Amino acid sequence: MLSPMSNAPHRFDRGHTDDLTTFLTRSPTPYHAVASAARMLEKAGFRQVEETAAWDGEAGGRYVLRGGAIIAWYVPEGATPATPYRIVGAHTDSPNLRVKPLPDTGANGWRQVAVEVYGGTLLNTWLDRDLGLAGRLTLRDGTTRLVNVDRPLLRVPQLAIHLDRQVNEGLKLDKQRHMTPVWGLGTPEEGDLIAFLADEAGLNADDVTGWDLMVHSVEAPAYLGADRELLAGPRMDNLMSVHAGAAALAAVAGESGGSALNFVPVLAAFDHEENGSQSDTGADGPLLGNVLERSVFARGGTYEDRARAYAGTVCLSSDTGHAVHPNYAERHEPGHHPMPNGGPILKVNVNQRYATDGTGRAVFAAACERAGVPWQNFVSNNAMPCGTTIGPITAARHGISTIDIGVAILSMHSARELCGADDPHMLASALAAFLAD
Repeated sequence: MLSPMSNAPHRFDRGHTDDLTTFLTRSPTPYHAVASAARMLEKAGFRQVEETAAWDGEAGGRYVLRGGAIIAWYVPEGATPATPYRIVGAHTDSPNLRVKPLPDTGANGWRQVAVEVYGGTLLNTWLDRDLGLAGRLTLRDGTTRLVNVDRPLLRVPQLAIHLDRQVNEGLKLDKQRHMTPVWGLGTPEEGDLIAFLADEAGLNADDVTGWDLMVHSVEAPAYLGADRELLAGPRMDNLMSVHAGAAALAAVAGESGGSALNFVPVLAAFDHEENGSQSDTGADGPLLGNVLERSVFARGGTYEDRARAYAGTVCLSSDTGHAVHPNYAERHEPGHHPMPNGGPILKVNVNQRYATDGTGRAVFAAACERAGVPWQNFVSNNAMPCGTTIGPITAARHGISTIDIGVAILSMHSARELCGADDPHMLASALAAFLAD
């Protein structure tokens, strides 16, 4: 269990990390991830509200689902319309291979699935790996059903070294020609894949008129090392933050019923961060602002109350960052070498690729101190381009003070990433302390 106001020295909670491994396995797509987060919150008493329904301003926990995004918030007893928010921001999508509109393809006696590369994935990590297929199917009546074939179904076969003697001097992969997975032998026929998935979901294939499907590795998350101090698994970027945020929000809501809260705690987990966040479920869309405003108005507030609430609001944008790589240390900033199990990282970039400033640093440091967890600094090598997050988007779009944080990992954007086994619980503890302030 998380304690949002712990002053005791940190102790690794294996139970939290075990729960994360289950969360990762059950969440092969953004649609599954938000369903998994919703289940965590419902156990803490949260209830789903529809965007098309009228909202009330009563105390308690609520969440909105839209596609691969979830916004959840807890209104404490005594909250006014002008009560500020404390927001944990994250994203649900990960770089991968996604099924094209006409998926049935093949050549030379092989049945294959046509895929498109999503985000900045490390292509070579998808080669010669047992792959499943998951996503959502849309029916004629507009409803959707989740589907998850979590067993070996697909494989992107690598060319044998005998046919490419220079492969170890530099692997060259063409996204169009070399990344098409195989899933059988014979002649492909139109409708084969969707008919197969409809049967897996217990549906009539004729009722399926739309789909959003993606490939995932079926290898389970696992602890590594003689002391099991490392954790390997898929989609840590950024489901580790989604899971930590949901756990923190549930813990804060359950602490004395949230009665001592001075803020309205929020979890905002968006889709499409890996390709720019510009969608109706992305951080650059209106979803978060709409939800926050409607919460203010549901409590009887005005535009003035909304402006006051936003002015006092702080967001922690939680996303993974780079641990120093033992084989490529020269790629990192020499004075800043975050390590696994060293605690959450504060991400700084003066060119606003991250939204952190000195004031935000103090907020984050205070949360870690209250949680009893250490923390680290991250900044990119000046000679290397710096990535970005939903942090600057959130700050600019909503005028909300935002701080970029996360967990240091290796193999970011691989089909399988690596972190310290202590870090997920330390992140969740820091987030709970932040939300409970």
